[in-house]
Amino acid sequence: MIKGIVRGFTKNKESYLLMAPYMAFFLVFTLFPVILSVILGFTYYNMIDPPRFIGWYNYVRLFLDDDIFLIALKNTLFFAFVTGPISYFLSFFVAWMINDLPRTLRSITTSLFYLPTVVGASVYPMWRLIFSPDEYGYLNGLLIRWGLVREPVAWLVDPNKILIILIIVQLWMSLGISFLAFVAGLQTIDKNLYEAGVMDGIKNRFQELWYITLPSMIPQLVFGAVMQIVVSFSVADISIQLAGFPSTEYAGETLVTHIMDYGTIRYEMGYASAMAVVVFLMMVFTNRIVSKLLHKVGA
Repeated sequence: MIKGIVRGFTKNKESYLLMAPYMAFFLVFTLFPVILSVILGFTYYNMIDPPRFIGWYNYVRLFLDDDIFLIALKNTLFFAFVTGPISYFLSFFVAWMINDLPRTLRSITTSLFYLPTVVGASVYPMWRLIFSPDEYGYLNGLLIRWGLVREPVAWLVDPNKILIILIIVQLWMSLGISFLAFVAGLQTIDKNLYEAGVMDGIKNRFQELWYITLPSMIPQLVFGAVMQIVVSFSVADISIQLAGFPSTEYAGETLVTHIMDYGTIRYEMGYASAMAVVVFLMMVFTNRIVSKLLHKVGA
């Protein structure tokens, strides 16, 4: 077996050398931190004293003694299962609609739809101004002028409204990497398949979509799903920038902001690592389910 591995490496040494920089970065900045986080999740570690093994205590504490974690878990799941599917289908639908446009017009349209993702972090002040809790906020000003409300609404302070606003802003920024992958994937489909489909009885674009387009784009669909799952479960910056850190009654708290609280403020790295492992397992589990569903579509 060892001889076979050595023979394979010698035969394809150029390929392994080209892969070496990426593999080095992957091992150092991805695989090693994941393994280290799993190990630290079973310890008490405050970044001053050496890690002290405490077994499953951190995980028991998460679900039985941390009410804020349960709020963050509920918020994250609600956020993910609302923005994830909507963003995913919206990205594909927009890419599908602009696919037949002339090349120049398609490039311009793609840039316009992708622009909110690029500038998203820089326009948080605009969103804060729109949802400002006083009468100078754009939304409050319009509602008061139209007579729909008498007093300004505290949009980003009211715990009943915070999560909904965060979802709206996230959807505005939703056409990201998945959208670009879908645009590229649609351009790689062999046009002869559509001509053959017409001869086989396909009569409209929706039949083309179901029988030709989707099965031909399984790699892009899976990649888009993975990226969308990662984005949906790792939301944090929007909550911090718009709702505050922490938000009112933790209404905008997510798992990642909770990890940041314990990891970068309280320096309870063992507890933060346990939460990170939970988020990681949620992503992996959701990704497996979505990937199986998408492969069934292509079967």
